[in-house]
Amino acid sequence: MQTSEEHHYNVDINWKNGRVGSMSSPELEQKLDVATPPEFPGGVEGIWSPEHLFVASVSSCFMTSFTAIAEYSKFEFESLKVNSSGVMSREDGKYIMSKVILKPVLEITDEKYEKKAFRLLEKAEEICLISRSIKSEIEFHPEVRVLVKE
Repeated sequence: MQTSEEHHYNVDINWKNGRVGSMSSPELEQKLDVATPPEFPGGVEGIWSPEHLFVASVSSCFMTSFTAIAEYSKFEFESLKVNSSGVMSREDGKYIMSKVILKPVLEITDEKYEKKAFRLLEKAEEICLISRSIKSEIEFHPEVRVLVKE
């Protein structure tokens, strides 16, 4: 039973061939192919991998957390881009996603809000529920750019 404190997200994977499957959700219209990444035997280039999706879940959670905080704070910004990468390493002979590096770049138009912009970026990183739910280290490198008015 689902309560207001509990939410469910459904994902279905259907194997297609080789190391490729089709991912879908009854709540969503789009389907997405997923495959073993090319770094592993039988891996496939050009298709989203579980490792890409792992990093994407962290970075997209950060983005949605920031936009919610900005909206709540009535903080206006011009753009937000989040570059991210995941580091896979071996620990105790097994591969793990040991680190996710987030490099958000926030553009604003008034330098008097630069400190507030950094505070909101840091708050978004703190409240991201995906980041709080994983063991991977989150390395955070926020940048705020003040656009010059012409």
